[in-house]
Amino acid sequence: MGDVSEYLSSIGGAEHDAVARVLERAPALVPDVEEGRSYGMPALRYRGSPLLSVMVTKNHLGLYPFSPAVLEALAGDLTAFRTTKGSVSFQPDAPLPDDVVDRIVLARRDEIDARQRS
Repeated sequence: MGDVSEYLSSIGGAEHDAVARVLERAPALVPDVEEGRSYGMPALRYRGSPLLSVMVTKNHLGLYPFSPAVLEALAGDLTAFRTTKGSVSFQPDAPLPDDVVDRIVLARRDEIDARQRS
């Protein structure tokens, strides 16, 4: 079991389901992801770089794409959610739409690919 699987098994209820839903989309879109850690968080990693993390916090769930540029590029899709430079906050009963998660994952993948090509 990897870092992400262990983390997911440590949470329950609606939080588990909401976090699992996001984490399950990434490998479907980017089959080469691996479980690991980044910035102390369990994260899905792609080509040696952090792709995505989703964590339960005291007041919300946080999605961390490890890229302010990705969040800036998708700001129009995130107006219903609280965002910071590096995260999107959401609630289990008001999850991020799958198509928005997909755009975040694919944008981050493309960013990693572009950086590694240069």
